Amino acid sequence: MTHLKEGDKAPFFEATNCLDKTIKLTDFAGNKLILYFYPKAMTPGCTAETVNLATHYDLLRSKGFDVLGVSPDDVKKQKRFKEKKNVPFSLIPDPQKEIIDKYGVWGPKKLYGREYDGLHRTTFIIDENGIIEHIIKKVKTKAHAEQILALYE
Repeated sequence: MTHLKEGDKAPFFEATNCLDKTIKLTDFAGNKLILYFYPKAMTPGCTAETVNLATHYDLLRSKGFDVLGVSPDDVKKQKRFKEKKNVPFSLIPDPQKEIIDKYGVWGPKKLYGREYDGLHRTTFIIDENGIIEHIIKKVKTKAHAEQILALYE
């Protein structure tokens, strides 16, 4: 799993979101960033997680958070996901796994006794200065915003 730990400087990235806009880690300086990695758009767990964050987006913004989702899906699938689920924040397609590899969230997984390589659902909360404050490896997909906010109570 990830080689990163809380207190580490978040790896810099620059990528194009599903609406063809360039997004850089430094765009979020001054706010906390919820950088969440999800395996596949339009699947039940990823949809629940994204919809939960989208539903609570205004509350998260009022608490000083930005949100950014990354998955290995292609641009077309990410764009359709964003439009279909009315996602108010950027989604980054990362089929080449550039950001995914920097954050170390790709690796061996098991499902029904079968081993394969895949994305580990993980959320990094990056502070205003680009330092990783929290790493959430056991994501509550249906209550992810609440899970994040509970860390700051």
